[in-house]
Amino acid sequence: MPGSEVKQQGATKRPTIEDVAREAGVSRALVSLVLQGSPKVSATKRHVVAEAMAALDYRPSNAARSLASGRTRVVGVLLDDLANPWYVELLDGLQSIFGEKNLRMVLGDPQYLARAGESPVAAFMEMRVDGLVIAGDIRPDDDLARATMSTPAVVAGTRAFELPATDLVTNDDIAGARLAVEHLIGLGHRDIAYLAAPTGSAAVRATSYLDTMARHGLQEYARVVQTDMTEVSGFAAMNRLIDSGRPPTAVFAANDILAIGALSAADERSLSVPSKLSLIGYDNTYLANIRHLSLSSVDPVSREVGSRAAQLLVERMADSNLPQRTEMLTPRLVLRSSTASFTLP
Repeated sequence: MPGSEVKQQGATKRPTIEDVAREAGVSRALVSLVLQGSPKVSATKRHVVAEAMAALDYRPSNAARSLASGRTRVVGVLLDDLANPWYVELLDGLQSIFGEKNLRMVLGDPQYLARAGESPVAAFMEMRVDGLVIAGDIRPDDDLARATMSTPAVVAGTRAFELPATDLVTNDDIAGARLAVEHLIGLGHRDIAYLAAPTGSAAVRATSYLDTMARHGLQEYARVVQTDMTEVSGFAAMNRLIDSGRPPTAVFAANDILAIGALSAADERSLSVPSKLSLIGYDNTYLANIRHLSLSSVDPVSREVGSRAAQLLVERMADSNLPQRTEMLTPRLVLRSSTASFTLP
């Protein structure tokens, strides 16, 4: 009868590690070593066990593996804004290493991860993650500092803060901002404004912008316009510059989202880009490459930052006594259709 068939199927036991060992014709201990990712197992034996697991549809219990090995093989990635497209490349870089090492990433940001009054890192500590990646301008607190003292951690892609027990991998924001501003100066621009943002990296870029303008004797033209880092605030900032009585001929923005807001304002005000206004963003996100936008942008080599950060974390997970390491990768300028030569009228 159909009903009894359903009942029979529902009563089927989930396959166990012993079932996998029997199917593969190996010992339970060897299957356990495979599940732990042990390098002691040959590729041939690993393949045999993997085939047995697939045949039985065996799903290992992460909790059981954690109890057996003392490790969860989970890495917590703490982001400050899941909506920011900059993270796409960074996460891809992280996964390129963690995937090879059979480590699983769990993502969260303070807005969605933490309960009211709780540190955003608390959930990861409850999960007993094996490592932490802190990406973006997370507001450090005592719980985060304590967590990084007991759990291997790396800060990736930000210069907002330093934690004594963590490694740091980021792009060289000073060099990146200098690339953008010197490119605009080389095109003949003098009146170059900067759209700033309330982040540590954006502040470093602002300092580099001001230094570069001063080094070329253009400090009188320097203008830093504060924003909240959204497209709407970039739009409003550009409108303020246009209405100032001295609209700039070029704008360097702290990120692509701000630059796109400025591009929208210029379009609405019939200020042609790039013939009347040149624009450069930062982050070289997928948005910059959309044909309709074609935004010149500084590429902070986020994928490389992610893969290098993951590698340092894997090394620290293997040896917690490693010295603290800091690496700054060299950014590059990607030119598209939003910048052009300017000649004084």
